[in-house]
Amino acid sequence: MVIIGGGISGLSTAFALLEQAAAADVPLSCTILDAAPVWGGKIVTHRVGRLVMEAGPDSFLSQKPWAMDLCRRLGIADELINTNPVEKKASVLRGGQLHELPEGLVTFTPTQLGPFFRSGLLSWVDLARMGCDVLIPPRRSTEDESLASFFRRRFGQHACERVMEPLMAGIYAGDAEQMSLRATFPRFYELEQTHGSVIRGMMAARRARAQKASDGRPRHTMFVTLKNGLADLVAGLTARIRETGGVLKSGVQAEALRVRSHQAGRWMYDVICTDGTALSAEALVLATPAYVSADLVRPLSPLAAGLMETIPYASTATISLIYPAAAVGTRLQGFGFVVPRVEGRDLIAATWTSIKWPHRAPPEEVSVRCYLGGVGREAILQQDDEALVRCVREELASIVGLQATPHYVEVNRWHRAMPQYTLGHLDRLTQLDAALSRFGGLAVTGAGYRGVGLPDCIRDGAEAAAQTLRYLQTASKREAES
Repeated sequence: MVIIGGGISGLSTAFALLEQAAAADVPLSCTILDAAPVWGGKIVTHRVGRLVMEAGPDSFLSQKPWAMDLCRRLGIADELINTNPVEKKASVLRGGQLHELPEGLVTFTPTQLGPFFRSGLLSWVDLARMGCDVLIPPRRSTEDESLASFFRRRFGQHACERVMEPLMAGIYAGDAEQMSLRATFPRFYELEQTHGSVIRGMMAARRARAQKASDGRPRHTMFVTLKNGLADLVAGLTARIRETGGVLKSGVQAEALRVRSHQAGRWMYDVICTDGTALSAEALVLATPAYVSADLVRPLSPLAAGLMETIPYASTATISLIYPAAAVGTRLQGFGFVVPRVEGRDLIAATWTSIKWPHRAPPEEVSVRCYLGGVGREAILQQDDEALVRCVREELASIVGLQATPHYVEVNRWHRAMPQYTLGHLDRLTQLDAALSRFGGLAVTGAGYRGVGLPDCIRDGAEAAAQTLRYLQTASKREAES
């Protein structure tokens, strides 16, 4: 079989497929192609001296078990590290000033009204409006709802635009007015439907977590990463894939896809590559961005291609800046801050990387990472790297008074890298599955479909692997019986 795409989704698919095939005693050859010269897609770790800098994602949610489990299976769980347990606060920019974002506000647990009010982020009126969530009946409509509509309805306008919108934009680089609640944060929908109120549902979940935590086992913080960078996850995957017989071909782009009938009800997929080679396989997994996969499947199913093309992607950039610690002093507190869209700034967020994560910089240096771009804010990405650096330095000077000159700067651009789950996304996925259903042995996976985070991509890759193996086993059984 062939897997096109060597990001975390494609590599996870290959790893799971080879592992599952070995467990089921199914002979299987697997070739993974990627157009890039290196593996990992958006997972890119740069190590400069004692600095560890992530160009793409820098961590993953520990509450979603799939990435944690993969680290254990690869034997690198000992390298997992938590966020700094001391400097763990985050802030939101409001009116040009930073206001601490209390943890209870993030989790919608209204048990710390004092910190809520002292933050100055929301007034007593706004907090009272948030509390009305326990009185507002659940919405029973089956129609999709945007994130912004949901949070306005349940918590009010100010809580939506000052807290939830910047937090969600920081994850998806998107516009909460366009993003589908059920596709991005189905948990909130489930809490409303099950408990009648998000706050009541979160309080119930908090009690359940407290009981679980009493078992004495060590706990991870909400976000975790690998000590020496997430590239170690990619290295572990590629090494294990090679050990189990997988073939990794980097720098090879799939140019076209052809399908022919192999037997009744079975297909053979021919992958034509730009280097002049061709691969034939009974099963194929497309783990490329939806717009790339659309071009490949168009000869097979114009409908499927059209559905894939409806998934928009946003462009972003990350700018890492390294400062002498003496020049920074105590200006940087907590983990960083997010910027609401209503502030009208180019900066989406900033992370004090070396404060948030141990081992990211030596004690004499401070590492800062800034984020630009995203839906509605992409115009600035047309400027050159020097202009982007100048922009974030001016923003940092204005917001936290950081006037120092960084002695190392790195700009990483991500063109059409962040898929947007807009309203109706899940319905379109259902239609896509139906359009591809006649092509047995063909599966699609990746961040464009059922989750943008690393754990989601790992889970979806494992499911694509299980689907593919079931198909091959069923086809082999039918062939043996005929």
